[in-house]
Amino acid sequence: MNNALLQLKVKQRVNKLDSEDFDNIPCWQIQEAFNKAQREWVRRQVNAINQKRVGREGDSQVIADLQNLLVTWKDGFVNRHLFYESCDFPSDYIVFARVSAFAKKDECCPPRRLTIYQAEESDVDILLKDPNKNPSWKWAETFSTFFGNKVRIYTEEKFEIINPEVIYYRKPITVQFNGCTDTETGLTSTSDVLCEFRDSVIELIIDDAAAIISGDLDMQQNMQRLNQAEQHNT
Repeated sequence: MNNALLQLKVKQRVNKLDSEDFDNIPCWQIQEAFNKAQREWVRRQVNAINQKRVGREGDSQVIADLQNLLVTWKDGFVNRHLFYESCDFPSDYIVFARVSAFAKKDECCPPRRLTIYQAEESDVDILLKDPNKNPSWKWAETFSTFFGNKVRIYTEEKFEIINPEVIYYRKPITVQFNGCTDTETGLTSTSDVLCEFRDSVIELIIDDAAAIISGDLDMQQNMQRLNQAEQHNT
């Protein structure tokens, strides 16, 4: 869907269409609302806050909608002895999918692919004491946690970590309208940047964007109608 049609559809949802009854909706407001709406839509899908209550890879439709947002990140892991810790996640990070790595112990043995379970940071002490759950070279298993804006892969110095990879869902590409000022950067775009989702998804995001604008304009009844439509179609 091109950006001219996208803007037109948003105005239709808010019942604006540059009519004499209402002030025009500036392009920057549509751009801001749409970008906010698409980020919120992605979060709802990955966290299963939708009508089907399925998220990430729990449904073939969700898989098709979100697979282009998966990113493999390999940079910045440092050995902290008890665990390997990544540097801060990239700025486009939204939500974690999985972490993978190989373990290496002796020069004579080939690296082993680890099975890495996701755990809570508050359970680390308990897991390290549990012989069935602490890092194991024999079984090629360990666990990882989030701490701050980093991921930790625990080893207890039983083995080395090599080739660690974090798979995460990134933010969708920010839509930009040619000649429109970005409210975050203050810069005026010199070209169109299109939404990366297919048209059927864009239609859902447009409903959400129109609801955001209606809320900003204190159009309570229209905002409730659009929110109900968005929830029904998500």
